[in-house]
Amino acid sequence: MNGPIVDVNINLSRWPCRRLPHDDTASLVENLRAHGVVEAWAGSFDGLLHKDLAAVNSRLAHECRTHTGIRLIPFGSVNPLLPDWEEDLRRCVEQHHVPGIRLHPNYHGYKLDHPSFARLLKLAAERRLLVALAVIMEDERVMHPLLRVPPVNLDPLTALVTQTPGLRLILLNALSGFSPPSRSPLPPGGKGQGEGNSRGETLVTLVRSGEVYVEIAMLERVAGVANLLNEVPFERVLFGSHAPFFYFESALLKLKESALSAEQLKALQEENARRLLNARQ
Repeated sequence: MNGPIVDVNINLSRWPCRRLPHDDTASLVENLRAHGVVEAWAGSFDGLLHKDLAAVNSRLAHECRTHTGIRLIPFGSVNPLLPDWEEDLRRCVEQHHVPGIRLHPNYHGYKLDHPSFARLLKLAAERRLLVALAVIMEDERVMHPLLRVPPVNLDPLTALVTQTPGLRLILLNALSGFSPPSRSPLPPGGKGQGEGNSRGETLVTLVRSGEVYVEIAMLERVAGVANLLNEVPFERVLFGSHAPFFYFESALLKLKESALSAEQLKALQEENARRLLNARQ
């Protein structure tokens, strides 16, 4: 691709169920740099299952500080069901100076109508933090049988977005199975068409409800990015690869096979993410 890339969806450390290519930080950084990435927003795979999130966030911040080649920006993990989670949030801001947090409601065992989640969004907005919420991490069909985790139900989120002034929300891995709500449903028996169309309606409504962004790592179908831009403003779409869980080249291909203008391409690759990050400074 031409021009620098800001990748808003990578993870450091190790996926709990298997080894992945480039799952050590040095190798991942070199792979991203070779493909034109100049900046990557990093969560930690440890944030899914580890209970000591203070230690997870400390390791993540250290990894981001000590590796060069591209700029790694840590997004700390917070679980609003854990005791003293407000302290984890405070450390993220005051000790590690993160610009945002990464949330995994399905792995942490809460739904989006939980009162503590609403409080977390409020506190994050007050501290001008970006909130990156991972809808899924892995296709349900290939999950370990003892670690089956359903996608996050986004239905309560629209009301929370409208009720939380200053909230800036990024939905990660939200476009798996996405189809535009304007697309006519398949005939009865078309696999997954109803669910996909409903998810599309929910996402489009969410993006229009406030300052909500999506990234393209799990966007499927030919011309998927172009179709997405028919439904949501291109200013609300970010480049994400979900590396190293996904091959980085997959995200690049999504841009190459869609007919995008030079303005749209530059916005998706870099400008939208930079504007979002700079807005909190």
